[in-house]
Amino acid sequence: MPGGVLLDTGVMDRKPATWFMALAAGALAAAVAALPVPPLAAFAGGAILALVAAIALRARPGAAVAPEPTAVSAVPAPPPATTGRAGAMPTAFGRALIEKLPTPLLVVTRTGRILYANPAAHAALARLQPDAHFATVIRAPAFVEAMTATLADGGERKVRFATHQGRERFFAARIGMLPTEVAFGPEALAIVQIEDRTDYRRTEQLRSDFIANASHELRTPLASVIGYIETLQNHARNDPEARERFLGIMAREAGRMQRLVDDLMSLSRIEMTEHVRPCEAVSLNQIATESATALLPVAARREVTLEILVPATGAQVPGDRDQLAQVFTNLIDNAMKYAGKGATVRVLATPPSKAHPSRHGVTVADDGPGIPREHVHRLTERFYRVSVTSSRDKGGTGLGLAIVKHIVNRHEGRLEIASTVGSGSAFTVWLPQSDPGDTAAPEAPAEAGSAVPEADRRSA
Repeated sequence: MPGGVLLDTGVMDRKPATWFMALAAGALAAAVAALPVPPLAAFAGGAILALVAAIALRARPGAAVAPEPTAVSAVPAPPPATTGRAGAMPTAFGRALIEKLPTPLLVVTRTGRILYANPAAHAALARLQPDAHFATVIRAPAFVEAMTATLADGGERKVRFATHQGRERFFAARIGMLPTEVAFGPEALAIVQIEDRTDYRRTEQLRSDFIANASHELRTPLASVIGYIETLQNHARNDPEARERFLGIMAREAGRMQRLVDDLMSLSRIEMTEHVRPCEAVSLNQIATESATALLPVAARREVTLEILVPATGAQVPGDRDQLAQVFTNLIDNAMKYAGKGATVRVLATPPSKAHPSRHGVTVADDGPGIPREHVHRLTERFYRVSVTSSRDKGGTGLGLAIVKHIVNRHEGRLEIASTVGSGSAFTVWLPQSDPGDTAAPEAPAEAGSAVPEADRRSA
């Protein structure tokens, strides 16, 4: 039928039998009314008439036998399959589905030409061109070898390879042959599914580097403690002066290991909740003031001037009070530690910035020696130090700024670092302003003495 609609025409063919059965039923009813016919005999007669009508209908030449429909049924005709080169897919639905997939897909002919590539493949492969040979698009020997073998024997293969187009990227590919059916055309075609594994590879590398660095940082002080213990057990057993000196070194190295373990545990806890944004409204100014006030005794001991110029209240942000206190404790302690004796460290509220709209900022600045430009972008990496010897001598673990970065990331904020050699450094924390729906937290009074041990343990 036109428009792909099929109509049931068996009703017209069954009209004569229908009229015959109606007349027979009427005659039988009249006979029952006029004659003394038992009901069972009347029922048997009606059944016989119906059977005769059915046999007569089936005996008609060319009659269509079909079940009695309840209504005229409309069945949509299936769309014709379309095939072709230059990116055509079997059906419009199939092509739309494949083009929306985030996974890169390639369809390759037996001769090696790329018949189709979805948008994700174009985004992942810079050299991809219509009708190009796969070896010119992905110039990786492992991929070319696997693709050639699959086109030759039709076997399914998995392969990993790397590309070096501007930067190194890592991929995993799965190669197989499509079934030879009308929907795909008579030509043998291979399908290639590609997965970008670059981020996963980098994460694995970072994890490996982290374990190696943590092991190295723990191994050095542990080896020192073990060595001094052996010395005290043997040569310096009866030397009071050497014993006192060695015990002092052992205590310092043990404290270094304790700080490292504390920082590792803190970093692990932060990473576990980094995807959960705090919703409690707290005062950024108050937390910065409390943290700086708690470090005044440390500043006096290190002969550093600590100026607290931030207001005591205001700057409401959604945040975790304890984690934000750790941020400013780390930043202020770092500034005092590396600025040196006689330096001045200032904690001040940052004016609004067009670069950070709808955010509150607090800056920790010092007038110390500053940081060379090539080191600034790596300061928040785990275990990264501008001077390893200086950091270790000052009790640093190399994790303080990494902890700051992860806490700021959890709060959806920004850490801005500016430094000039000879003029000092400035670390600014920018956090989003509170929404009206955020729950306000009660402002706790500052306790200067309680955070001093924490400052020593969280130092970078």
